[in-house]
Amino acid sequence: MNKNIETFIGCNSEYNDAKIVMFGAPFDSTTSFRPGARFGSSAIRHESFGIETYSPYQDKDLEDTNIFDCGDLELCFGSAEKALEDIELKTKEIINDKKIPFLIGGEHLVTLGAVKAVFDQYPDVHIIHFDAHADLRDNYLGAKLSHACVMRRCCELIGDNKIHQFCIRSGERSEFNFAKEHTDMQKFNFDGLAELTDRLQKDGTPVYISIDLDCLDPSVFCGTGTPEAGGVSFTELLNAFFFVAKTNIVGFDVNELAPMLDISGASTATACKIVREMLLAFYK
Repeated sequence: MNKNIETFIGCNSEYNDAKIVMFGAPFDSTTSFRPGARFGSSAIRHESFGIETYSPYQDKDLEDTNIFDCGDLELCFGSAEKALEDIELKTKEIINDKKIPFLIGGEHLVTLGAVKAVFDQYPDVHIIHFDAHADLRDNYLGAKLSHACVMRRCCELIGDNKIHQFCIRSGERSEFNFAKEHTDMQKFNFDGLAELTDRLQKDGTPVYISIDLDCLDPSVFCGTGTPEAGGVSFTELLNAFFFVAKTNIVGFDVNELAPMLDISGASTATACKIVREMLLAFYK
């Protein structure tokens, strides 16, 4: 008899042996449109048993890796500040043990907690950000801590021209104006990603990768709170992982699956496959 502990498929190594440590951040209390992302991390873990550990795209298998899944954090839904503090502490613990943190949201605000911990250890870190939305608002309805503001807060933390944004196709005019002065934004697609990753690899720059699943087109991924037409395909996102994998990755995350918004289950299945491919691509 074994303890009934549900992990992402193939990610059942012992903590001391692990190179990557996964944890969920089930928080969506600042969601600006349709809620439900708090259930994303547990749904990905549960539904992962509908896919295989082996990736024919990469000819790699999760069975050959050492990855530890420590489950979901218990977060305070009523306080973004407290939730971010708990995420930061967990990320810091993982980094201090010389492992790479992999955060599964939840809404995109959860990224800020992880980035704070990464920045403490790697003050020259750059962020590669895939998203439909710029997330560069100074506030959303007066709130500084919102998933609509997460990259603005990260920019204030790590500094100008260290956030590289791709697939962006939605935001206020002020956000795009801010990006011209403070971030490196590529609208609509992944143009320039190969050149960027070559440069970051050459310089040995520490890189944090943050993926909002609504970068995908709604025809591929509709189970998200703020879907935006005109997104990339699964294959385009997968190929982007291979470029990013060349860099010195010190942390990464994936966010914004709201599983109940796609009753077919296809969005959750897609998210599971993306998590598998990220783990295999970024595993060193």
